[in-house]
Amino acid sequence: MATPRLKDKYLKEIVPSLKEKFSYRSVMQVPKIEKICINKGMGVAVSDKKLIDVGLEEITTITGQKAVSTKSKKAISNFKLREDMPIGVRVTLRGDKMYEFLDRLMSIALPRVRDFRGVSNKGFDGRGNYTLGVKEQIIFPEISIDKVQKISGMDITFVTTAKTDEESFELLKAFGMPFANKNQN
Repeated sequence: MATPRLKDKYLKEIVPSLKEKFSYRSVMQVPKIEKICINKGMGVAVSDKKLIDVGLEEITTITGQKAVSTKSKKAISNFKLREDMPIGVRVTLRGDKMYEFLDRLMSIALPRVRDFRGVSNKGFDGRGNYTLGVKEQIIFPEISIDKVQKISGMDITFVTTAKTDEESFELLKAFGMPFANKNQN
């Protein structure tokens, strides 16, 4: 199997350019994406159990890796929520599947967002990780709009080895993440 396009780009172009920009002494200091975590909270699944199965199937289809359901940690009577009830779906991508998903996200899915002007550059957590919210799952071409019963969003978190937000921003920008201009947010 061929190596993913973005993995090649990382090794041949991004590592040398970031090494020079931040004047790292070794290529091992250059930040990299460790994993991509996709999380879909489904609070409405309290009343309809089938929604969790639909969510699992959608995330598995989008990522190409089996998703797992997340369970509630404690009971909240106001929300009719009991302990250990499934209330979300998540998947963690690493290695080649991570690069393939990142490629599809940036080149196919994000441009399909209505009125897309770039992703916000405010999603950094201070430790070099970036979280991006997607409002509709139908931006992914793997999801057939005819079969969707309920439009729902998801959170996509990029966990990097970068020490600062600036390093992480430059890393994701080098991959081709379409960040919005600073004055637009």
